[in-house]
Amino acid sequence: MKKTAWLLALILLVGTVLTACGGGDSKNSGGNGDGKKPETVRVGIFKNVTHAAGYVALENKYFEKYWGEGVKVEVTAFDNGSDFSIALATDQIDLGFVGPGPSTNQYLKSKNFKVISGSNNGGAVLAVRKDAGISSVKDLVGKTVAIPTRGSTNEISLRLLLQQEGLKVTTDKSGVEIIARAPADTLVAMRQKEVDATLIPEPWGTQMEKEGIGQILVDWDKIPPNNGNYPLTILVAGDKFLKDHRDMAKGAIQANIDAINFIKSNPDKSYDLINNQLKKLSGKGLDNELIKAALSRLNLTPDVSKEAIEEMAKVSIDAGFIKNVKKEELDLSKFLDLSLLDEVKKEKK
Repeated sequence: MKKTAWLLALILLVGTVLTACGGGDSKNSGGNGDGKKPETVRVGIFKNVTHAAGYVALENKYFEKYWGEGVKVEVTAFDNGSDFSIALATDQIDLGFVGPGPSTNQYLKSKNFKVISGSNNGGAVLAVRKDAGISSVKDLVGKTVAIPTRGSTNEISLRLLLQQEGLKVTTDKSGVEIIARAPADTLVAMRQKEVDATLIPEPWGTQMEKEGIGQILVDWDKIPPNNGNYPLTILVAGDKFLKDHRDMAKGAIQANIDAINFIKSNPDKSYDLINNQLKKLSGKGLDNELIKAALSRLNLTPDVSKEAIEEMAKVSIDAGFIKNVKKEELDLSKFLDLSLLDEVKKEKK
């Protein structure tokens, strides 16, 4: 009997030690591969109205609706897609909203996250300073044009726009000089006549127009590729999160779709919701009329064009943002995983 009791005690002790060693950090949604619901999900997003669906999903608590009220949504705001994509690739966030340009660049390096849904097509404009003497895209020769960050979706669109007009990107007056400035800094630079034009996401172009310092030369529905019908905001998720929490990833897609439908059905109610998030993320909001004007330049949709993303990736290869990959060898088949989106759509029918 004593020997049996000793063996039982030993088994219980070993079981306790193994449980303690295997517990991990329950707050990290990466989890232990056991599929248990995390306490916290880390969501990344930009400080642009082009991320309107994400804002409304946060304000209306659509993520909590599909994830459960016990899950905390931890939001991190980013100024550019490069920082966002690095954060996703290094497990600092679990999922979020970003542009295809920098996320594609990072994916080809790390290959540990995927596009799971669209959120918005288009919404960037080419704004020019009113006194810069620019009345057509060809007038950009010898001028300085700002984009939010190197390799951004906006820079890719700008390069495509210049190619359409036969213009070259240079560092002298023989072509168009491209510089990287954060949108808020670009607004100041336009006021101080340090830059001549910018290809920038909304609401910044509208704000320049409202202030009278600039005018929109090429509207969102003429910006390449596909005349504005290209993914500007997509929903991406880390492979770790997708493996451990597939149903929660589907919930994020549904939250995004619900937010898109809400904005389309209730535009007037959406302005305050979007503004609330802008205040939280950037410290200051916008006039609702400015948000209204910016929303009119968005095509909110969960659909994603693989062809448009591939076209933009090839521009990145030509520009040197994507290295060690030839255009003819480009393979993004594993970057886009729209199976979850398809499942969500089927379940809604």
